[in-house]
Parts: sequence; C-alpha cells; structure tokens
Amino acid sequence: MADEVGFMMNPCVKRTWAPRAKTPVVPYRNRRQKKVSVIGAVALRHAAGVAAGSAAGSAAATPAATFELVCDFHPDSYVRSEQAAAFLHRVLAEYQGVPRIDLVWDNLQAHRSRIVKEVVEANPRLTLHYLPPYAPDLNAVEGVWCLSKYHRMANHSIDTVEALHAEAARHLGDIGRNPALLRSCFEGAELAVTLERAQ
Repeated sequence: MADEVGFMMNPCVKRTWAPRAKTPVVPYRNRRQKKVSVIGAVALRHAAGVAAGSAAGSAAATPAATFELVCDFHPDSYVRSEQAAAFLHRVLAEYQGVPRIDLVWDNLQAHRSRIVKEVVEANPRLTLHYLPPYAPDLNAVEGVWCLSKYHRMANHSIDTVEALHAEAARHLGDIGRNPALLRSCFEGAELAVTLERAQ
C-alpha cells in the first residue's frame, strides 16, 4: 500500500512531560513552505516471492509473508506525476524476481497520470488498485506516517531541510527494519496480514 507524506520544517507540536512550572518551549524558524516529501509503500511479500501493496498471491500461496517498507525522498519538493512514476520503477526494480505486484494507493491525480499509465502498460506484472475517496484509514502506510511524523518527530527543532531529510530517513529506516511495527500498520487498517487471507 502506497501513499505520500510531507515532513514539514514547522514541527507537529504535541503535549509532553516537563518539570512543574516549567512550560516546555519548542524553538523553530517559521519555514512553512519548506519540507521533505516522501512517497512510500508497505509491502506484504510472500516468502517465495509474491509482493503486494496490500496483498497478492496465487491459490498456492501460504500464510508465510514478510513486511517491508520502500521509500523515495524528495527534499524541498513535491510528489507529482514524475515522482509517482519513478516510484513505480523503484518498486519494480526492488522486486525484480516477483511475477506479480499489486500496488494499492489513493485517487491522487498524479496516480492516474499519463506517465503512470505508461509505466503500467510497459510492465504487465504491475497492477494498480485505487482506494475509495477519503479512505486513509484503509491504507496501511498511513500508520507509518503517523509513527514517524506525529510521534517520533513531534516537537522537533530542526533548522535545515538537509537535517530534516536525514532525521526523516533515520526514523523511517528504523520503522522499516521492524516487521512487527509494519504488521501492526496492516492490523490497524483492519487489513489481512497473510496472503492466504487476502485473496
């Protein structure tokens, strides 16, 4: 399951602990337009080589599966059609030996662009599926964005786009190396967590 997120220079401010009578202060420079855009996917991959944005497999698939996170970073930029198409090429390269890839994402205009359709037409093993409108709760990767942006990076005081990029990459890397966390993102979206159940 794939989606985009923006890590902003202006921090997400949340409640935190502090000594009594010492109100915590989050210093930051107001750079509202500066951000690091990320397009990423949580993959449910069969151990024998079937990968899917939400789920994919054949009738012979077993419940054994692994969870993986794939991300592309675009510092001080936006995710448009070209970046979406480049991400599809990245997924295809990441899973070269996989005969079938099903990728699920929302109805963003960039996801339906001509250049994206050209990638799909040139790669028959890739199939795109689109979520209903206004359904982020059905997308497992939203849990990854929530863990990184609204929890781990809340109240940050990062001053440069380069540092913001490095910090976002660090936290997403940590989450991506934790299959239990990625699995919990599927479960939080009430999605099947085995390829057998997902068919």
